[in-house]
Amino acid sequence: MLIIAGLGNPGSKYAGNRHNIGFMAVDAIHRRHSFSPWSKKFKAEIAEGELGGEKVLLIKPQTYMNLSGEAVGEAMRFYKLQPADLVAIYDELDLSAGKARLKTGGGHGGHNGIRSLDAHCGKEYRRLRLGIGHPGVKEMVQNHVLGDFAKADKVWLEPLLDTLADNADMLVRNEDSQLMNKIALALGGKADEEKPRKESRESEKKPAGQSHIRQARNNNQPKLPATGPMADMLKKMFGNKGE
Repeated sequence: MLIIAGLGNPGSKYAGNRHNIGFMAVDAIHRRHSFSPWSKKFKAEIAEGELGGEKVLLIKPQTYMNLSGEAVGEAMRFYKLQPADLVAIYDELDLSAGKARLKTGGGHGGHNGIRSLDAHCGKEYRRLRLGIGHPGVKEMVQNHVLGDFAKADKVWLEPLLDTLADNADMLVRNEDSQLMNKIALALGGKADEEKPRKESRESEKKPAGQSHIRQARNNNQPKLPATGPMADMLKKMFGNKGE
């Protein structure tokens, strides 16, 4: 069984907040697939269903963001699940709007919802971070995070949520990199590729086995005269190295 937990704050006041993109993501998955109606349990709203032939529990903690781990931890203990059976979906300030990253474990990065999950659920669960962008000034962070998405954000928000919902079964099959590529392509980006290493690029610029100093010496070495009075004088001073 897999738990997919979307993080956010309960109530209509927060429904459109950037901080609630985790709620929006599990709502999109719920709409797209055959899940039960939402019900209340574990201090949360939950819905049961299947993805990719495996039982899945969608959960939206109703404890407010900072206590998200209380609800998710209670559900994990009830079903006797391990951190590897959990995927948390939440907002990420340090990712550009529309970007997504998925990894197992890591730090909370100052996110209080993740700090709470770490405390109640362990740390080795998968974390799906959805970028909401940074306002650029530290003093504006709170208003940005707790502010509603703008109408202009629909250009990337809707394709992001739709693609995640369409391919949610990849979370069950642990096809993390494939899912990230699908999201990137849906938003007009490119599939993630390994960037060329710096040393490889530099090696193309200079012949192997020669330092930049040696190259300079070779390129700037003056040509000595082979004939004439100067040549005769040099031969007398240094001799003929060819003999």
